[in-house]
Amino acid sequence: RLQVRRGTIAVAAITRYALTQEHPYGRLVEVLGTADAPDMELRLILRKYGLPTAFPPEVEAAAETIAPGVPPAALVDRHDLRSLLTFTIDGETARDFDDAVSLESLPNGHMRLGVHIADVSFYVPEGSAIDREAAQRGTSVYFPDRVIPMLPARLATEVCCLQPDVDRLTLSVFIELTGHGYPVRYDIV
Repeated sequence: RLQVRRGTIAVAAITRYALTQEHPYGRLVEVLGTADAPDMELRLILRKYGLPTAFPPEVEAAAETIAPGVPPAALVDRHDLRSLLTFTIDGETARDFDDAVSLESLPNGHMRLGVHIADVSFYVPEGSAIDREAAQRGTSVYFPDRVIPMLPARLATEVCCLQPDVDRLTLSVFIELTGHGYPVRYDIV
């Protein structure tokens, strides 16, 4: 049976709602800790929005079976962009570099902007345990000092991480821009 002291934050399930002068009644479901705990605000946000802090074991196990690297068969019908100067746009403290950009001058005076996103779909089959969990999470959630990731770390920081001098698969969009920055055409590769 859960018990709390004054100054403790807890979750309660309301069992009887208040009448005009009466407080509601409920039962304790979970004790989160003392109100002055350094990470209490984070705990409240996680609880309020139902954000998971761990992946189910079957999702972690599935992620561990994914082989890193790019198999030669995966290069068929793909554009080889390895000679293109690209740079990631994630912050200095990021661990999951999943997007990058490139910019090239074209002979007609236009620029070609490339936006490159790690091709997670190559490694995560539709309907798989990892895909279902990622769809349920919807996105990674960023806090000042941590991330609640959409994908297991094996994928986010290893297999699909866009690292220097490491071959990776991407979905890329190239946009041709005029000198004033107006798009004139695009290509998805």
